[in-house]
Amino acid sequence: MNAVAPITDKTDMHIKQRVLDSLHSVILLFDQDLRLRYINPAGEMLFAISAHRLIGLPLAELLHIDDAMITALHEVLTTGHPITKHEQKLLLLAQQEITVDMIVTAMHNDQAEKELMVEMNRLDRLLRITRDESLLAQQKATRDLLRGLAHEVKNPLGGLRGAAQLLEKELHDESLKDYTRVIIEEADRLQTLVNRILGPNSMPHKTNVNIIEVLERVRSLVLAEKNTSVNIVRDYDPSIPDVHADPDQLIQAILNIVRNACQAIDDKGTIRIRTRILRKFTIGQENHRLAARIEIIDNGPGIPDDIKEQIFFPMITGRAEGTGLGLSIAQSLIQQHGGLIECESGAGETIFSVILPIPVGDETHG
Repeated sequence: MNAVAPITDKTDMHIKQRVLDSLHSVILLFDQDLRLRYINPAGEMLFAISAHRLIGLPLAELLHIDDAMITALHEVLTTGHPITKHEQKLLLLAQQEITVDMIVTAMHNDQAEKELMVEMNRLDRLLRITRDESLLAQQKATRDLLRGLAHEVKNPLGGLRGAAQLLEKELHDESLKDYTRVIIEEADRLQTLVNRILGPNSMPHKTNVNIIEVLERVRSLVLAEKNTSVNIVRDYDPSIPDVHADPDQLIQAILNIVRNACQAIDDKGTIRIRTRILRKFTIGQENHRLAARIEIIDNGPGIPDDIKEQIFFPMITGRAEGTGLGLSIAQSLIQQHGGLIECESGAGETIFSVILPIPVGDETHG
């Protein structure tokens, strides 16, 4: 019979370390002077700074919390009674505001020194996941409805066009043929609109794609087709691995967003294209170890409040001459790649974020 290896203090510490490292919750451990002693990988992701650069920093510098909260933390150290704070707003080092549920617990280390463990669960992350799931479900329902309606419209349109062509052959008065040509032309225009509403009709042909090459292609296309003074600023992270995608569909989706941004700034402002890598990111109900975020940022007037929630739905547009199909098509294309497009907009800045999963290791490609 095989002997069972004894659990030593070293083994026990290794197990605890692995458990802490695998948690999605942010774990921060502070000494009695409220200086950081330990941070888990989820915390490094939150601050977007490595642990060795954060260790030793005071809590007040890390989280920018108010005096009342600092007093409450010292009371935990003094009394040993844990506290829980719900929907606590914190300001991080990079001036990013987050909302968390926080549990603060007093502890003692091996030298009997007091320590403070802070566990945080991001509520804004949970709210984003819930919002994304709702957005995906709503768009799928809307897309299915529109596809059904579009198919119902296509048949009578074909019959209408065919009847107009037959009628035109029977007419000997050229002036009357003008009316049949109007019918034919309008039927063709409606047919084109219906096809655009139906969106992409082919599955993506995926291969390994370099994000920067796609963005440079989009940039060159926009600058070539527009004789404008628009300024496109690039902020690329060259370390992002390839995504598994259809390059043509990816170009089309991002091109639609950048064109939309050009229209928003009236071809006179600045558009920034920024790429970053995300770790342990959830899209819908799928958790990905790595994801790529592509941000298209314009300094236009922002999206009107009355259409913000429907901006990705077909036929929704803030421009009188727009069809409202560009963003809807872009969202459909990105969703076919397991990704999602998000939007944040206010006066002076609109950010469209394209999020695409990055395959890692032996992950299968769709």
